[in-house]
Amino acid sequence: MKTALIQFTAGEDPDTNLTTVRRMVRDSVEAGAEFVLTPEVSNILSTSRKYQAQVLHKEADDPFLNTMRDDAAALGIWLLIGSLALKTGDADGCFANRSFLITPEGKIAARYDKIHMFDVEIDATESYRESAAFRPGARAVLADTPFGKIGLSICYDMRFPHLFRRLAKAGATIITAPAAFSPVTGKAHWESLLRARAIENGVFILAPAQCGQNGPKRATHGHSLIVSPWGEVLADGGNEPGITMVDLDLEDVGRSRRRVPSLDHDREFEGP
Repeated sequence: MKTALIQFTAGEDPDTNLTTVRRMVRDSVEAGAEFVLTPEVSNILSTSRKYQAQVLHKEADDPFLNTMRDDAAALGIWLLIGSLALKTGDADGCFANRSFLITPEGKIAARYDKIHMFDVEIDATESYRESAAFRPGARAVLADTPFGKIGLSICYDMRFPHLFRRLAKAGATIITAPAAFSPVTGKAHWESLLRARAIENGVFILAPAQCGQNGPKRATHGHSLIVSPWGEVLADGGNEPGITMVDLDLEDVGRSRRRVPSLDHDREFEGP
């Protein structure tokens, strides 16, 4: 299955971001992609909650989502919109960070709200408080497709291996991990975390990422990765915007799990 990860530098203008993503999706399909994935918050990357409240939409009215659904149908592809920032209607004004898996008919096969909020203080000059603007999800999501079951995750989720284990035990052979990763933590942890999640669970990890300087106060790591169930990095998108493609051999999941059947070896235990 030819798979394409889109890597680009989203800014504060949803229309500009949509134009970029549409072009890159079409380029991917022209190169033979059957499954195309975009990064986390593909519609906007902004540090201003006030500005986001002015320009964001609820799911039903979101022009980015509706346009990409139409494009997926016109192109006849599976499409993962890594995530969109969306209004929720919650009384506190919090947004959702929501991933969408779109069918070749343009239907929403699955939606997933990011469970783990990125509330960290990396150093004296770089800190994030995602929960100040976004509400956390509360449900793991697995989607059936003709090429296997796909588990959904978003960015910071990758630091919580029990989520990936739950998805793999439920039948996932592919887990998506779209991201807008910090350059500091990206350099230290990005590849190690993704390879570990793939190895532990015998799954393909597909991680499309934002890259570059997204705004005056925000940059992202890039290095979109496709990792095999054996933990091999099949492709690395580097630092610049672009399309990373791999023809996945889905039989690798079974081969890897037969060699090290750790999914069958989980045991209950007591303590501490």
